[in-house]
Amino acid sequence: MSATEGTLEPLDQAIARELATDGRCSFTDLAERVGLSVSAVHQRVRRLEQRGVIRGYAAQLDGELIGLPLTALISLTPNDPAAPDDYPQRLEHITEIESCYSVAGDESYILLVRVASPRGLEDLLRRIRESAKVSTRTTVVLSTPFEGRSPTL
Repeated sequence: MSATEGTLEPLDQAIARELATDGRCSFTDLAERVGLSVSAVHQRVRRLEQRGVIRGYAAQLDGELIGLPLTALISLTPNDPAAPDDYPQRLEHITEIESCYSVAGDESYILLVRVASPRGLEDLLRRIRESAKVSTRTTVVLSTPFEGRSPTL
């Protein structure tokens, strides 16, 4: 990838920034905000989607209001350091795992999870350990001042 492939033109940056702020923005409103025609904005958005700059659109749900008030970060350390590094594949069926990050350091991965209760977390930890053959270290989130922010353009 050349240096220019990894950067966005200013108009594409403006479109991406607007959609990161309001993913439900109509093409008409988006065109007005960035100073282009609706058809030009539509073409640019489609191209940004095809390039993978825009990976999708999703509703951000409030964990507490949907019955999943307990958020935790779970660090995974392999029981056998020689075992294959296939933990994401072993864990992808567990729906309580919201995100899986490969990390540098003592742990191999950190998971972001949401569950209904401490008992639910205990059950989830058991299933993670059994599925991935790992040891875990868990940090329970007390509050979330902000999350899910898009990268700054």
